[in-house]
Amino acid sequence: MGHSLPPQHNRLRSFGTHADGGSGDFIRVRSSVLSLTHCHTRQTHPLLCQERAATGTMPYPYPALTPEQKKELSDIAHRIVAPGKGILAADESTGSIAKRLQSIGTENTEENRRCYRQLLLTADDCVNPCIGGGMILFHETLYQKADDGRPFPQVIKSKGGVKVDKGVVPLAGTNGETTTQGLDGLSERCVQYKKDGADFTIMENANVLAPYASICQQNGIIPIVEPEILPDGDHDLKRCQHVTEKVLAAVYKALHDHHVYLEGTLLKPNMVTPGHACTQKYSNEEIAMATVTALCRTVPPAVTGVTFLSGGQSEEEASINLNVINKCPLLKP
Repeated sequence: MGHSLPPQHNRLRSFGTHADGGSGDFIRVRSSVLSLTHCHTRQTHPLLCQERAATGTMPYPYPALTPEQKKELSDIAHRIVAPGKGILAADESTGSIAKRLQSIGTENTEENRRCYRQLLLTADDCVNPCIGGGMILFHETLYQKADDGRPFPQVIKSKGGVKVDKGVVPLAGTNGETTTQGLDGLSERCVQYKKDGADFTIMENANVLAPYASICQQNGIIPIVEPEILPDGDHDLKRCQHVTEKVLAAVYKALHDHHVYLEGTLLKPNMVTPGHACTQKYSNEEIAMATVTALCRTVPPAVTGVTFLSGGQSEEEASINLNVINKCPLLKP
């Protein structure tokens, strides 16, 4: 893949080399680990070591969070995952929303997208108790207004979150893997998003999750960390659990290396499920046990909450699995 590991990283080399199973999962885990290892080697560059020897401190690009910043981040995170609440995903991109509009014979124009979002965001108040502090918005939505002139973030008040990445591009040297764009200029965008009413953001690709999380927290926005194992393929439940654990372990290692305040974060992982083409059937209890086991082994207790992706499941299927996960007898992370 064009990466070379120094001798002191033998443990991480073994971590990538000895992953068992299909090549697709192997590449997915390996690409995450190599990217995160690359970040680590930059921090231990000889020039930085010389600076530490001269000053007695290790230089770090972002200052430590103040107690006030930590409290704000923690309060937002707890509000989003309050008991009985959820996050409303209203972040359809311009391309995704076109399919919805096409299904009702409506042209995909900026005004029609605004009307659709207004209909959603001004729904009857009976919907509000189900939404905690969380509503995910596409960038365009953040700057659209309702008919009465109020910006949508004011309409939904404290429910505003925004997706901050710029989509994905192919990752060189892999078999169909992608990586997320959007770190360039992220700090400036976060400053503006905070002013415009957003309290949390989401980014989805493992090799940029840690710097993304750190930048967001410096600007008073909690990061929702979203590493996802895709359900494509014929892998069984055990294989999905194995890969999920490997990816989550690498993500939290990177978050620690970037000094991310875990109490001011949320995790949005996939449930551990077999691939869509897997012929073996598993019970909801087996899926719940595999999911909770993977989280217990990798997610630090300091993380405020876990908000699951549906991962290609139907609404009913995901709801049943979520209910069984909450009843799982294992200790939760």
